[in-house]
Amino acid sequence: MTKEQERDELHRAIWQIANDLRGSVDGWDFKSYVLGILFYRFISENLTSHINKAERDAGNSSFDYAAISDEEAELGREDTLNEKGFYILPSELFQNVQQNAAGNKDLNVDLHRIFKGIEASARGTDSEDDLKGLFDDVDVNSNKLGGTVEQRNARLVKILNAIAGLKLGDYQDNSIDAFGDAYEYLMTMYASNAGKSGGEFFTPQEVSELLAEITVVGRTEVNKVYDPACGSGSLLLKFAKVLGKDNVRQGFYGQEVNITTYNLCRINMFLHDINFEKFNIAHGDTLLHPMHWDDEPFDAIVSNPPYSIKWEGDANPLLINDPRFSPAGVLAPKSKADLAFTMHMLSWLATSGTAAIVEFPGVLYRGGAEQKIRKYLIDNNYIDAVIQLPPDLFFGTTIATCIIVLKKSKKDNATLFIDASAEFVRGGNKNKLSEKNRRRILDAFIAREDELHFAHLVPNAAIAENDYNIAVSSYVEQENTKVETDIAELNQRIAEIVARQQELRTAIDAIVNDLES
Repeated sequence: MTKEQERDELHRAIWQIANDLRGSVDGWDFKSYVLGILFYRFISENLTSHINKAERDAGNSSFDYAAISDEEAELGREDTLNEKGFYILPSELFQNVQQNAAGNKDLNVDLHRIFKGIEASARGTDSEDDLKGLFDDVDVNSNKLGGTVEQRNARLVKILNAIAGLKLGDYQDNSIDAFGDAYEYLMTMYASNAGKSGGEFFTPQEVSELLAEITVVGRTEVNKVYDPACGSGSLLLKFAKVLGKDNVRQGFYGQEVNITTYNLCRINMFLHDINFEKFNIAHGDTLLHPMHWDDEPFDAIVSNPPYSIKWEGDANPLLINDPRFSPAGVLAPKSKADLAFTMHMLSWLATSGTAAIVEFPGVLYRGGAEQKIRKYLIDNNYIDAVIQLPPDLFFGTTIATCIIVLKKSKKDNATLFIDASAEFVRGGNKNKLSEKNRRRILDAFIAREDELHFAHLVPNAAIAENDYNIAVSSYVEQENTKVETDIAELNQRIAEIVARQQELRTAIDAIVNDLES
């Protein structure tokens, strides 16, 4: 079976689980249980594999961590905590809990205790912040699972058995990132069903991959990567795919304001086998309370921040003096924070770094404060490229968004405009960037040359003359696909049709006269 066939089979199984188990639980709420239990299985197998390998390498070939007593396991707690950042006793491992779940009348109580115990195992260690609250959204005592303890436990048994039945392969087989892929598929599935809210936490994988590829052109490794509105972490994790996780030397940094999504992001890091010391995901409002002052600047920044949300803006007198925003001399409007995120990312970008940001199209041409911020960005030669994306790529909106690419060290004093609005294939009820579409966009970005109806390199002076409008349609002329009409030929054809019509009418009149006579 090929990797694609294995992936398709896995996706079918996950879809079936979601439909079979959801019942009275809303699909959007239900994702927390499926993803949480999937995570529980992952870290159980991850820990077991880690300990078994160490013991077997030491000559204990028949050792199985899942089979030893909790008392014996306690002897290795400290060493394992230092290496993995968390600890689970054998009796509390997913496989052992799942095997005994059907006959356990206290299953909900035990799972609650186990989840809290996993988080508590990291208390006082370097991984404490990475584990804290990870299982908060997996409320095993919620009425959403059932009105009685028996009903809740019955559904928990179904979830445990279903997750146990997923063919996720041997954890040590790194050729297929089955856990990570299962997570991404679940997120895609729930995002598409969640409508508008889905777009707030999940960027389609092919868009994520394009953003990551843009920021690492010409590089085989980066120091660290950052997303100030990281959602579930899908954008950040594309660097692990594009470069390899070991080539992101100091790790993955991000901030997320929504607590549920923040938890999902940390779970996603673990599921993609990013160990606790290689990621730093913070909770909070990036614009008002940025959490990584001491970690900037960043080599690569990617983000799909929320579109045109409200923020304090000039209602907060401190913000105009904030070193992230003050260089532009004006703040983004209170009703549209888009360019506040852009200024934040520019501020935290390394001199040799690249940022790729998904933007709402209005920021390219709106007047007022946003025009002044664009003037600052163009006059200081910070905008490297503007890429118009196709419509209907993202969950919850059909709007055609764009990508703004920022650099602090450019080789020219111009901006590249790429019109990729027609670069898509239809997949299900959304448009998608195919591998071919993505390749064409990336090739044009790298070439940085004019290409008729697709790409145009514009001197910044010309942009200034156009009132700092940076909408792609202002600089890349769309191909005229209309068929030219020869008016003289058309008139001749009409005359012939009219004449023929008259001939037929005369013939019909003759036939009618014959019949009547």
